[in-house]
Amino acid sequence: MSQHALLGRTEDELLWFRRRSFLQAAAAWTAMGGALGAHAQARGNIVQLTGDATRNGARLDPGSTVQTGDQISTGPGSMLIFVLGNSAFHVRQNSTLSVARGSSLNTVSLLRLLTGAVVSVWGKGSNRRIETPTITAGIRGTGVYTEVFPEQDKRTYFCNCYGVVDMQAGSNYVKSVSDYHQSFWGEPEPKNGRLLNPANAINHTDEELEFLAQLTGQKTAWQVMGRRGIKDGKGYMEDVPGRKHPAEEMVL
Repeated sequence: MSQHALLGRTEDELLWFRRRSFLQAAAAWTAMGGALGAHAQARGNIVQLTGDATRNGARLDPGSTVQTGDQISTGPGSMLIFVLGNSAFHVRQNSTLSVARGSSLNTVSLLRLLTGAVVSVWGKGSNRRIETPTITAGIRGTGVYTEVFPEQDKRTYFCNCYGVVDMQAGSNYVKSVSDYHQSFWGEPEPKNGRLLNPANAINHTDEELEFLAQLTGQKTAWQVMGRRGIKDGKGYMEDVPGRKHPAEEMVL
């Protein structure tokens, strides 16, 4: 189990991939052909649903289909895992988000997270982004974790777990290139003169990203490289003395 720190989340929320129900659901999803099979067989794209969740205000059931254009909300103690095209999403409890259509009905161009948290793995593509009240992240092929903290004036935590992400908060911009968890705070008001600040790695695990990647036939950067780095939020495999987090090197 990879190391992780918790901030306002429970250990159980991060260990969903160990549950027998998920392992069975993931095996069934793969056996039926994954996302391509779901599309060809005109069946739902929900891999697992626990507790209560709604789509556009109507209650979801495990056989439902999440489509681009939908708004999704999860209740207390709930979770939702679904696949759209070459991207997979795990929506944590007490979350509200919407997914906007891209070049096709099964391609997400925009994930707008209003509150709560989502772990997501994105296959290669262009013109896609994640938006929260305080940040915009331009997504390429990558895996990320995003959380909005309503009790902190919608402050956003964003981790580029691997890949390339264009990070922006107000006039602050950083190109994030990460092999292993490069984390940011998107501030509602400037802190240390910046709206983008370095963060530690919190509230998500390597294994979560690995299982979501597997649902879409992908691998994480550390799986491809055959090793894990130092989970300090800087995004690098090795700790090089004097090397700063990219938010600290941002030109203001």
